[in-house]
Amino acid sequence: MSDKSQHLITGQKGEQIAAELLEKKGFKIIQRNWKMGHLEMDIIAGNKTELVFAEVKTRTSTFRGRPEEAVDILKQRRMVAAANAYIKYYREERKLRFDIIGILMNKLGEIVEITHLENAFQPRLKTIHANSFNGQWKWHHRSKVIK
Repeated sequence: MSDKSQHLITGQKGEQIAAELLEKKGFKIIQRNWKMGHLEMDIIAGNKTELVFAEVKTRTSTFRGRPEEAVDILKQRRMVAAANAYIKYYREERKLRFDIIGILMNKLGEIVEITHLENAFQPRLKTIHANSFNGQWKWHHRSKVIK
């Protein structure tokens, strides 16, 4: 089996483990490997009040660092852009959170460690307007005017 094939299999196993972890915590998996254009999200899960956008990183060693450390600021920005596209497209109103799930497995595919960073980062919120869905991705924040 090629290294690329093994990498894909490891990633798929990790995403399955992460989905099961979120389900055990009371979330329903809404989407897996959701894509819109060049944007993608590993797992989108939700409950009645909250929507979770999760990035899953699975590794078989810590030679290049822990799995969750691979989610750098650029990846976080891409996650925010994907979340913005998703909530705009599906008109989501639930509270949002961004999770990172790092899974360390051994060469046999057995789980060594799972790290679930709930609410791993908070994006800078920006308000968008009606014509902002033109490729300039921004965080969507809705608020009600209270009189």
